Amino acid sequence: MDEKHKNIFIKQHYAIVGNHSGVKLCHWMRQSLLFNRECYKQTFYGIKSHRCIQMSPAINNCTHKCLFCWRYQDFTEKNLTKIDDPNLILNHSIDAQKKLITGFKGDERCNIKKWNEANNPNMLACSLSGEPTLYPKLGELFEECHKRNITTFLVTNGTNPKFIENLDPLPKQLYISLVAPNKSIYKKICSPLIRKGWEKINETLGLLPSITTRTVIRQTLIDKWNIEDKYIDEYSKLIEKANPMFIETKGYVFVGYSRNRMHLRNMPTHENICEFGKKLSKKIDYNFEMDKPDSRVALLSRKVKTSKIF
Repeated sequence: MDEKHKNIFIKQHYAIVGNHSGVKLCHWMRQSLLFNRECYKQTFYGIKSHRCIQMSPAINNCTHKCLFCWRYQDFTEKNLTKIDDPNLILNHSIDAQKKLITGFKGDERCNIKKWNEANNPNMLACSLSGEPTLYPKLGELFEECHKRNITTFLVTNGTNPKFIENLDPLPKQLYISLVAPNKSIYKKICSPLIRKGWEKINETLGLLPSITTRTVIRQTLIDKWNIEDKYIDEYSKLIEKANPMFIETKGYVFVGYSRNRMHLRNMPTHENICEFGKKLSKKIDYNFEMDKPDSRVALLSRKVKTSKIF
């Protein structure tokens, strides 16, 4: 990454780690430390917002240039060079997190017990920017996390099915982003940088029933694009192929560089998100479990009960 692009990330409050990774404080880390509010991941899955590292081992690399993505995209690359060691990435990510939260310390600012816990993270969310599966040593990174009792979440766009099939160890929770009901909308909204992206996503969905970790389909719902009732049948067929444990119906948020590509009117209301989720849950026979208005998200779960792992 050259200095110009590195400086763009730094201005956006990223901490650059090594040659291709980065850490950035999640909105909910701040909310948890300062106001004792929790992220939807804490509400839904039990992880602690203030002990979570939001990072990516491929902040500058992706197979998509999605219209709804908040990041700066003018220098997106498809391949990584000068591959960093997983231990280096994890150690420096933890150090970067500690540095980023330094300014929160203070009895009048936040709960000191929580701040001390935040300096000892036990959760790594591989979801910040780019496509994490482009980092060839991702399994080794997860292995090192698990040795240190750090829970791992991976969010992938699903365009690297062979990598996911061979990933060892798996993360504790695997998210596949499903943002389009069909190939036509996929091409328009995701602007793929690779050939046969839609076919590769479908291949990944077909892998999910055989994957031995907690699986989630995450839908980014965008008004005027992919949240209409007419798409529920198409989404249903894709989800039935994947048979995930959970589905998150999550609304697009008008933030970052997406404001250059989308409009404020593309943000669905929370009521619309829940309505869509309830209609989808009935179609695929899932439970509508709960919702979180301040995160614009609802959770659906497979009716076969799954035990908690956290």
